[in-house]
Amino acid sequence: MNESLEARLVRVESHLAHLEKLCDDLNRIVAEQDKTLTRLRTQQRTTTELLANQELERIHADQTKPPHYA
Repeated sequence: MNESLEARLVRVESHLAHLEKLCDDLNRIVAEQDKTLTRLRTQQRTTTELLANQELERIHADQTKPPHYA
């Protein structure tokens, strides 16, 4: 019985070590994904602002003033 209990304890400790490594790996991956999402949100915001400004410039360039404004 004592041998069986020791074997179970070793198996439980082994599983715990694997779970701790898995948890650390997942935390690292989540942190990397957070950095990636932050970078992508910044790029998306910048691109959206750039496109909006280009669209406004295009609209202003297409508007011709009436002849009596010249």
